[in-house]
Amino acid sequence: MNARNRRSKFCRPSFHALLAVSWAGPALAFCGFYVAKADAKLFNRASQVVLARHDDKTVITMANDYKGELREFAIVVPVPTVLERGQIRVGDRALVEHLDAYSAPRLVEYFDPDPCTPQPALAQSMPGTAVISGTIAEFADRAKSLGVTIEAQYTVGEYDILILSARESGGLETWLRDNGYRVPAGATAVLGSYLKQGMRFFVAKVNLTEQAKLGFSYLRPLQMAFDTPKFMLPIRLGTLNADGAQELFVYALTRKGRVETTNYRTVRLPTGVSLPVHVKDEFPSFYRAMFGEQVKKEAMRAVFLEYAWDMGWCDPCAANPLSAEELRQLGVFWLSESGDPGVPRRRPGPAMGGVDVFVTRLHVRYDATRFPDDLVFQETADRENFQGRYVLQHPFKGEDKCEAATRYRAELRARAEREAGALASLTGWPIEDIRRKMGPAYGAVRPDARPWWKKMWSE
Repeated sequence: MNARNRRSKFCRPSFHALLAVSWAGPALAFCGFYVAKADAKLFNRASQVVLARHDDKTVITMANDYKGELREFAIVVPVPTVLERGQIRVGDRALVEHLDAYSAPRLVEYFDPDPCTPQPALAQSMPGTAVISGTIAEFADRAKSLGVTIEAQYTVGEYDILILSARESGGLETWLRDNGYRVPAGATAVLGSYLKQGMRFFVAKVNLTEQAKLGFSYLRPLQMAFDTPKFMLPIRLGTLNADGAQELFVYALTRKGRVETTNYRTVRLPTGVSLPVHVKDEFPSFYRAMFGEQVKKEAMRAVFLEYAWDMGWCDPCAANPLSAEELRQLGVFWLSESGDPGVPRRRPGPAMGGVDVFVTRLHVRYDATRFPDDLVFQETADRENFQGRYVLQHPFKGEDKCEAATRYRAELRARAEREAGALASLTGWPIEDIRRKMGPAYGAVRPDARPWWKKMWSE
């Protein structure tokens, strides 16, 4: 059930509800409302890549965020082998958007109960690919004279695709330039490093005639399936002609557990933090500022974990888990073919235990200086759930009818200051500005109306 439509009968204050963040046993039911998510659309120049990986089999789905004339679009991606026509397909953009929504960091809100009412005990239960322009020419003889071999050539959906190999980077760069590609400065060294690894190059451009026939007005994701012992993502070509830092979201779908980078630090984002309630109206700006502050603290040399969870469930859900058919379309080839095709097969375990698909969401802001190497990954056995989750705790706004309510009002002042400090620390925003915004929003912090003598002698 989507958390937006779910609320339990009794809600405890946030210091109880947040136990759900780190509880590794049976889940604590989500008590409150999901109100916003930080999906990839919040960031400019963002690439999205889905990596389905098991054993040495890899399926990559690249969602291209290209702005400009489609006739000017082309991508060049290093690949470990010559791909056959059947190993390349055009995917459904909606699947990537669904996975993005499902795994996005989210804002949730809770509501304090009446402090005068006893509460029951809480049961514990793309990659940076080079975007260059031009046309793909079919001059095999000229290519051969430069040491470039056109290994394969396909039309897949609205894309014309070449698989190239080369003896040396100078010949490959010359061939690209001769055929109208504006190759960015510095390409020779990067191309040469991939050639030394025995890699080929996947080159795709939009076939405008085919696109018109198909009726699409946007670029659909490209998918590639291949065998390789290397669990990596080439990002260096994309930094050559980049205008500033780029955003990359990697959604890794695996069987065993969480995915992390091995050649850069993988850092968990701050999570489970209570924030002032006015953040509800400015969550996108909060999340961008918070992420930027974490990047600054790590000197832009870290990859950030935003989400790690079994695909079978979520708490809270920013979107429903993907169905088995959706996962197969994204390259999850190991799902059981038996049983209900709409439900992923579960592993043995607790009632709310894992399934055969574990999703890891990584977010990295990178440039050529701070990320000189491609991203190299490893799958771990860690199946602990993690999500970027930020909490709004609304004060009780009813009448004060007991001594407990009076104490509760006094405690709210301290809570408000903690929330202001947390927001300032996460974002770098001036704390005085935060306090000013909290004033009307924190109307539940009222003057103490007790007689002067009761305030003096109360126990």
